[in-house]
Amino acid sequence: MKQFWLNLPVKDVKKSKEFFAKLGFQFNTQYGDQPNSASLLLGEKGVVVMLFDEPTFKGFTNTDIANSQKSEVLLSVDAESKEEVDEMAKKAIEAGGSSDHKPSQMQGWMYGCVFADLDGHRWNVLYMDMSKMPR
Repeated sequence: MKQFWLNLPVKDVKKSKEFFAKLGFQFNTQYGDQPNSASLLLGEKGVVVMLFDEPTFKGFTNTDIANSQKSEVLLSVDAESKEEVDEMAKKAIEAGGSSDHKPSQMQGWMYGCVFADLDGHRWNVLYMDMSKMPR
């Protein structure tokens, strides 16, 4: 394998692009930038998360789309600080996302929050203080 990417169904590509842009996500405009798709680039390695409108996604999978009100996958992104976690959580809510998991300390060395995007996909923003990580 040379690359890995994720594909997510969305109801409205334009609104999803606006949502993720407000959170500071970058887009690949060289491919995947169509009315029915968008290509998010995550992290230093540029992991791709493709956003496809539901009809296009169904065309690839030839199945119905799962109910995103239940958690099947948690998409995690790292943060440089607790403040960055707090800011991302705030931006996600302001952009129309939702969260029942406010930023908090976990296991003594992690600080994070979980929010749902416009389509209910769960995202975990996590700061890890490696100096406090159990050995």
